[in-house]
Amino acid sequence: MKEIGVGLLGFGTIGAGVVDILQNGGELLAERAGLKLTLRRIADIDIKTDRGVPVDPALLTTDAESVIADPGVDVIVELIGGTTIAKTLICKSIAAGKPVVTANKALLAEHGAEIWALAAQKDVDVSFEAAVCGGIPLIRALREGLVANRIASIVGILNGTCNYILTRMERDRLAFDTVLKQAQESGYAEADPSLDIDGIDTAHKATILASLAYGFQVPMGAVHTEGIRGLAPIDIEYALDLGYRIKLLAVIRAMDGEVAVHVHPTLIALDHLLASVGDVFNAVLIDGERTGPTLYYGKGAGRYPTASAVVGDVVDLARNLAFESPRRVPVGIRPDRHGRVREMGGVVMRHYLRVSLLDKPGVFGQLGTVLGKHGVSIASVLQKEVRADAYVPVVIVTHRAAEKNIQSAIDEIDATDITGSPTVRIRIEDF
Repeated sequence: MKEIGVGLLGFGTIGAGVVDILQNGGELLAERAGLKLTLRRIADIDIKTDRGVPVDPALLTTDAESVIADPGVDVIVELIGGTTIAKTLICKSIAAGKPVVTANKALLAEHGAEIWALAAQKDVDVSFEAAVCGGIPLIRALREGLVANRIASIVGILNGTCNYILTRMERDRLAFDTVLKQAQESGYAEADPSLDIDGIDTAHKATILASLAYGFQVPMGAVHTEGIRGLAPIDIEYALDLGYRIKLLAVIRAMDGEVAVHVHPTLIALDHLLASVGDVFNAVLIDGERTGPTLYYGKGAGRYPTASAVVGDVVDLARNLAFESPRRVPVGIRPDRHGRVREMGGVVMRHYLRVSLLDKPGVFGQLGTVLGKHGVSIASVLQKEVRADAYVPVVIVTHRAAEKNIQSAIDEIDATDITGSPTVRIRIEDF
């Protein structure tokens, strides 16, 4: 049986999971893959801390480049993270002709074009299933299972931390800051949660999915990104009253020769499948030209779900090496292809607006006049007998309108003396 040597760069939480699977699941992997995977070297800046996985000390090194240079290492697994050292090591691995498995979503979102170009030039594989939604085989679905489909849209919950926070806020009627603190104490949120709660992690994943779906590197800077930081419980309650649930969504959609990619809190109808996805779970709905909608659901993070995806990629690349068939499944993102990303101002959706409106006759008419002036029509209005000083919260659901028109209307409304605080806007996804 042919033997393929694996070199691991990064021995953290996910790296330890990969080591555990390779060492304790070797017989199953060999039976299913038709070859033997052998862990040859492990590099990390800290090789003394116990990861809870027994490892032969002879495998450990602090010199990552020595792992790449080792002739016994055939496949490189990069789990360092970040966009500096990891990028350098991946590029050196490709230059050395060694295929790479990575879970580095930030690197691929921000520097993917350079990596894909070098991999194509060197005829080397780069696989990254674990970069998006952990153990859910989403990348493989786009690259292989849906290869016969033009993709109409991808809409998904891609961040388990945010989904957990939103679930707890609704279920337990708690404030955002309270749930965030509890999520940190439970290990569901980082000490610095900015990447998650500000939508950046979701935007990284959305960039990768959009690039795969449409065949060109979508610039990270072109993805409109909003997070859930400071989301008010009152909006969760009003959304439920209207028959919706708030989720942090990545929305990717083909629109008249362009691709719209945006990340933000979104109202979803309660009877939609995505609305039922709670706690730390992820779910992605892909609408293919020939398949129609297909749903992918599971844990999007964690040691073993993510490590499982990494090892799956290692097996694929090991088979390619064993049968001398590099790039058997092309990445699908062409360095020489350029597409157009729609500016957020041109995206058309319905919107939820919560306006703190002065409680006096004629004021609502003024509000309607401003909305109409900007081409925004009202679909429904919700007002409860709640009062804050001289103002009352009024919730308006609009008909479909261009983002730029909605924003212009909000800017004008908030500049008048009829509102007591900035207008809250949350988009509505109609699928």
